[in-house]
Amino acid sequence: MDLSEGAWRRASRSHDDGDQCVEVASFSDVVAFRDSKDPDGPRIVVSRGEFGRFAEALRDV
Repeated sequence: MDLSEGAWRRASRSHDDGDQCVEVASFSDVVAFRDSKDPDGPRIVVSRGEFGRFAEALRDV
C-alpha cells in the first residue's frame, strides 16, 4: 500500500513542542500512524474498525 499519498495530520492530543508528535492519515479502508520526526520511517497501519476501538479506549482513559 502506498502511504505517501495520504493527507498526514498531527494528532490533536500531540504536544505543540514538536518533539513528541504522532501523525495520522486516513485511507479508504485503513488508518496509518507515524512519528512526525521520522516521516519516512516505520508506520503502524490498522483497519478502520481497529482504529475506532483504539480511539474509544483512549477516550476512556
